[in-house]
This record gives sequence, C-alpha cells and structure tokens, in this order.
Amino acid sequence: MTTEPVSMDQPEVLHAILMTTDALFLDFDGPICSIFASLPAHHVASQLRKVLADGGHQELPAEIEKTEDPFDVFSYAATLGTGKAHYLEAALRAHEVEAVATAEPTLGAHDLIHAWHATGRKLAVVSNNSQAAVNAYLHLHNLVHLVHTVSARTEPDPAALKPSPQLIDQAAEALTVPPSKCTLVGDSLTDLRAANAAGTRSIGYANKPGKAERFATERPSAITTSMATLDRIVRSW
Repeated sequence: MTTEPVSMDQPEVLHAILMTTDALFLDFDGPICSIFASLPAHHVASQLRKVLADGGHQELPAEIEKTEDPFDVFSYAATLGTGKAHYLEAALRAHEVEAVATAEPTLGAHDLIHAWHATGRKLAVVSNNSQAAVNAYLHLHNLVHLVHTVSARTEPDPAALKPSPQLIDQAAEALTVPPSKCTLVGDSLTDLRAANAAGTRSIGYANKPGKAERFATERPSAITTSMATLDRIVRSW
C-alpha cells in the first residue's frame, strides 16, 4: 500500500482548503514574522542558561548546554520546579518583547492577514511565543483590528504549548468555530502535531530546506513554501 504524497504549492489544493476554512490560524514566529531576526534565538538561549546559572544551576544536561532553541531551556527549567519555570518564562517573555522591535515580517504575511479579513472570516494567531510579544507586534504593525483572537503563551507551563492542542482548542472556542472548520498554518513539526491532535487541518509552511520532507511525515493537508502564495489565492476569490 502506497501513501499519496502531500501536495506542495499546488494552487488548486490550497484554494480548496482555504475556501472551506471558516477560521484561519497563523503561527507567529515564521508564518507572520521572524521574531528573532536581529536578536538571534541562540543568543536568547544563552541568556536563559545564564539565568539558570545565576540561580545555582551551572551544571546542565549536554543537550541543554548546546541547544540554540530558547524553548528547550525553558522546558528544562520547568523540570526544576514551578519557581524556576516562572523565572525563566518571565526572562523569555522579556527577550521576545524586546525582539519585536526588530522582527522581520514574513513576505506576504501581512497582506494575507488583510486579505483574509476582507473575506469576513475569522483569524487567530496561535503561538508558543508570549501573548505579550504577539500583541506588541500586532500593535506595532497596526494589525490588531484584523485579528479576532490571540491564543499564545500566558503561563510558565511548557506542557500547555504546541504540540499540545490546548492553544488551538482555545482559539477555536474563542471564535466559536468547530476545529474541523479551522486551518492552522505553521512552520514546525510541533504545529502540525498540535493541529492533528486538535482535529484541525494544517498547512505546513516550509520556509527552509528540508522542512517539506519532514512535514510530509505528519501528513498536513498541504505544504507551501510561500505565505505570498496563500495571499494570492485568497485575493483571487
């Protein structure tokens, strides 16, 4: 038995998905912007390790010592107790809010948000980044009035973040749209796994080499390499 390949950048497939979507969910870092464009993620991860060291945790597991992903450090801090999780989440949030000022918008993303709003359908930002950072970005770029809800990190609990479906479930409930009528656009395996767990459709945004092949293993509804492609499809209606 063979498995059909996941379509990539096929306008007719993307059109069919978006046309039957009542609520579009966009991940923040990637599909909307590169939040750490000028404040690299590896620098933030290093700063979070320093926070742990200052708190008496100089000896870290090898994978945490070398990771460039601040969320890995945050997740590890949560294993050290609630207090450390609160402290690291606050530090991560502060870095994210700082990074918003120099975040680079993803080509076509803002246009897609405007185009989707013009259809009269609902739109949410669903992100593991802090709600404070997402809201700051939306205000900075005058997008607040185009987004119906933001479902993002508000607690120091990594278990509530994607790949858990919790943030997606919150967004669907806030918009009163059944998960089956929602579509998440995300640029990570955790996004696609969260969508599968929540029962929503997903479009993998393969913005780097090798992502399309990795995404295919999670069987998203489709894959695109450009947010501008989604914008053009919505504007063609």
